[in-house]
Formats: sequence, C-alpha cells, structure tokens
Amino acid sequence: MSRVLIVGAGLTGSVCACLLRRELQNKVNIVVWDKARGSGGRMSTTRPPDPSSHSADLGAQYITATPAYAQSHHSFYSELLSSGVLQPLLTQVEGLKHKDNERNYVTPLGMCSVVKHFLSESGADLFFEHHVTGLYRSGASWEVERKAGASETFDAVILTMPVPQILQLQGDVGQ
Repeated sequence: MSRVLIVGAGLTGSVCACLLRRELQNKVNIVVWDKARGSGGRMSTTRPPDPSSHSADLGAQYITATPAYAQSHHSFYSELLSSGVLQPLLTQVEGLKHKDNERNYVTPLGMCSVVKHFLSESGADLFFEHHVTGLYRSGASWEVERKAGASETFDAVILTMPVPQILQLQGDVGQ
C-alpha cells in the first residue's frame, strides 16, 4: 500500500487528506504531520486552560462565501452545514460591509472545527510536533527528516505549509 505524507494540518492539508481518502479509499495510507501541538494552522482556535465556554479564533473569525465560490464549492458548504460545523452568521459584525448575494458563516465550536472535520473524514494518521526539516529522493520514494525523531520514507509527499517554510527545507525538494 502506498504511503502519502501531507505536511501541514491546516485547512489545505485537511481537505487534501479528505479528498485523497474519498478518491483512493483504502488504497493509500495517509499520514499528516504538523509542527504545531494541534491542527488548525491559520484556522486555529485557542481556549483558556480552565474549563469555560470561552474561545478565540485566530486568523479567520467567520467565512464569507461569494456566489461564485459558493457554487464551485457547494459540496463542501453543504457537508459542513448539514454536519453542524458551519452555521449562518445571524448577527451584525461591526465594520463588515455586507455585499449582495454573499453569505457569512460561523463555526459554533471554533474555526478549527472545519479542519478537524476534514481530518476526521480522511481517517489519516495524525502526528503533531513533527517539524519537517528535509526531503531527500530515495529511488521512487522520499525520505523525510524531521527536527526530532527518526526519518521516515513515503511514496509521495504533499507540502501544504507556507512557501517561506518550504524554501527552508533541506534536500531535494527544489529539484
């Protein structure tokens, strides 16, 4: 069975993992690594250490769907709405200029719930605090090194982290 590594557990990595699973089903072993302590990336949600109902979304606080975007990504919006991950924004946001035909959505459990939904659907093996430092070609495979721990070999590697982080990787990634 082929092993695919997705580097980055943000929105792009989670949707990529989910789509790979739906397309290839059980023909591939999907692994997701992220250097952070949890998933979310730029759509993360932080909560205080004491149990409370308070949280803060970092990065995106709500999602705006333009008509064209809503149409081209209809299946994603439908899935997230029907599962309760997304809900229509029903209140006013100070300073938000509402445009006709645009819809705004919020996530009752925090923006990270969008990412967590797609990661859960993917069935991927998730590993946090796995900071990739280098990618090296090894025949038809890739040897992936990380800051701490042994390197691992994958048949394919998908990088979803920001370009400046990709440019810092050692090895054969630029070839």
